[in-house]
This record gives sequence, C-alpha cells and structure tokens, in this order.
Amino acid sequence: MSVEMRQHTYTSELESVLRAHANRELAESMEAYMRHLFPFLGIRTPERNALVKQFMKEHGVPAGEELEAVVRELWSKPEREFHYAAMMLLEKRKKDADAGQVGLLEELITTHSWWDTVDLLASHQVGNVFTRYPELVSVYTEKWIASEDMWLRRTAILYQLGYKGRTDAELLFSLIRRTAHETEFFIRKAIGWALREYAKTDAAAVQRFVAETELSPLSVREALKHVGAGDEPAE
Repeated sequence: MSVEMRQHTYTSELESVLRAHANRELAESMEAYMRHLFPFLGIRTPERNALVKQFMKEHGVPAGEELEAVVRELWSKPEREFHYAAMMLLEKRKKDADAGQVGLLEELITTHSWWDTVDLLASHQVGNVFTRYPELVSVYTEKWIASEDMWLRRTAILYQLGYKGRTDAELLFSLIRRTAHETEFFIRKAIGWALREYAKTDAAAVQRFVAETELSPLSVREALKHVGAGDEPAE
C-alpha cells in the first residue's frame, strides 16, 4: 500500500470516528463561543481527547512525511475538532520533530488562525522545535516579527512561554519593543502574557523592563498581574 493511501486511510478513519460523535446542539454553542469563525462537530474537549487517544492507541501515530500529510489533511477540514486532533498527533510525535517541521508549523499558524490553535502551536510545537534546533531561532523570529501576519508576530512573542530559566530575555524584550506600539489586542495581550510568565523566573527584570518601556496599559496590567510588593527590582 502506498504512503499516500495509508495517509488517506488514517485521516478518513479518524474523521469517521469523530463525525460519529457529532452533536449539533453542542456545536451551536461552541460556534457561538468562537464567534462563528469555525464550524464545530460539537464534541466536548474531554470526549474528543479520549476518542483521539483511543484511535492513536489502536492505529498508531504517523511519523515523518506521513505525519505532515495527515496533519495537513486534517487541517484542511472545516470543523475545528479536526484541527485539535492534528495538534494532538503533533504533540504525540513531539520528540521526533525535525528542523523541517517549522515550515509546517508556519503553515498551520497562518491557516484557520485563532488563539485556540495558534497559542498551543507557539508554546508547544514551535517552542519545542526551537529548543531542539536553536539555529532556527534568529531566522524565524526575525521573519515572523516583521511579518504582516499578526499570528506569526504573536507566535514570535509567545514561543518561549514554557522556557522559564531557559528564556532568552534579551530576545524576548527585543521582540516586544518592536511590537509595543501596536494597537492589536492579540499582540498587546501576548506581550503581557509573555512578560507575566517570565516574571515567574525573574520578576525584577520584568519590572525594570516595564518601567523602561512604553507599553499599553493592557500589556502592563498583564505583565505585573502576579508580581508582588516583595519583588521590587534592586536599585
């Protein structure tokens, strides 16, 4: 059997499993919550996760080029649950990600874009690939922060969310300075979120940066949300 046929079979069988559990009433509420940007099958997250996990247990998880093909096939479908399923497959093969996967991730970030997929792709998948292949960081953060696509700029700001002590603070602060003037809510929110997370590692550095940088009130509020009085920066 050809790779193409296996890919098609894997995708179509997973699609059949998920469609069999569709619930139109739930779908309507989900679509309303997501501003009617995407159609939904109407499968709640715990049930969807259980279905996909069971499917992976029974059918395995594609790897390499086959994984990318299946992910693209799932992403091409309109209903949001298929996009979530694609991200679960990527997460399962996270340790096998190669440098070439960044192209796929860029494609996913800029297709059917909204916070619910972009933020997971940024913090889980992009963050993982950049950790494994640090030579990609300067190339792609520069490309993305200069992009007209707001979701790529958001990704450049957010990909270090889980890095903690490994955070390249100088790079983070530089990317934020380049977007601090933007009025876009999702950029302002990302700036605050990224700073808030890094403040858990170095609150003083974040406080100094906020004091020295002209940021939106939203970004400042988010950045300092959990910084206590005892975390004042040293003179």
